[in-house]
Parts: sequence; structure tokens; C-alpha cells
Amino acid sequence: MRRWRTEEVDRIFEHPLLSLERRRLVAGDDRRQALIVDTPDWVNVIALTDAREVLLVRQWRYGIEDATLEIPGGVVEPGEGHRAAAERELLEETGYRAAAWSLLGESRPNPAIQTNRISTWLATDLERLGEPEGDGEEELEVIRAPLAEIPRRVLAGEITHSLVLAAFYLFEGARSPNASGD
Repeated sequence: MRRWRTEEVDRIFEHPLLSLERRRLVAGDDRRQALIVDTPDWVNVIALTDAREVLLVRQWRYGIEDATLEIPGGVVEPGEGHRAAAERELLEETGYRAAAWSLLGESRPNPAIQTNRISTWLATDLERLGEPEGDGEEELEVIRAPLAEIPRRVLAGEITHSLVLAAFYLFEGARSPNASGD
């Protein structure tokens, strides 16, 4: 497989959430163009209470013009680490802080056209500090759901966000007795 190298980048559109780029690519004598969505990294948080409940967030999503049921998450701000972003997002979207954190894994939302990665975190030993504040543009409702209900909610179509589904897959993989590859 040839490795394609970016020769030139034209920014077509720029917004704080993304930039649309036309990249001219080269591999040997061959040349191509690709449209790329340059986006910041994201984080997802599976926040698990001592009672084995997951903190879910229902919020309005403009793209589908409907509310979705998700886990807390969002954009990693410039200069911010992934864990710091996860901590901030959990507090903003749920009003909770976690004393224990572990990285469940990372994935690429859509490597065909996007540049970013998403890290998924498990947050435990939760403490409620107040009401969710959001980022000023979010409308949020926090829901506590038993962890055991999550597969049913997925199969029933209540949880459909693909990055949330991937997060729960990473969570299940981390809990599996064969997660270490044995």
C-alpha cells in the first residue's frame, strides 16, 4: 500500500468546530485531491455511580433535529489534555466530579474524512457538586440509568449515537475476562 503525502492544503471553510480542507496528495507519480474535515479531538465519559448507574445526558441535536440519549462528552479545547477535557465535560453536563478516572481507549470517528480522535474515559467515585451548566449552547437533561439496562436501551433504539455505542463497546471490552488477550 502506498503512503499518500499532503502536498498542498487549501482551507475552504473555517469555523471553531471544524475546518473544511481540500488537500492535494501525492504518492509517487500519482496525484489526487481529498476533502478533509479538520476537527479537534473529542472525549466521552462513562460516569458510573456506586449504585452501578450510568449518568446519561439527553440533549437536542441540531443535525437530526431531535433529542438523543448520550453519555457526557465534547470537544478538547486548544491546549487542554484529554483527561482535563473529560473532567470538564462531566462537570458541565452533569454537575458531577469523579475522584477516579481510567482511559478505556481511543478511536477515530471517521478516518476517511476526519482528522480527530476520541478518547473514552470511565469516571467513578462520583460526587455531585451542583446542577449541570452546559457550555451555554446546550440544553441538557441528566438521567441515571442502571448499567444493566444499557444493552436494552441500545437494542430498543434509545441510544443511537455511534460514538456512545463505541464507548460502551470499549467499556465492555475492559470488563471482559479476556480483555488482556488471554
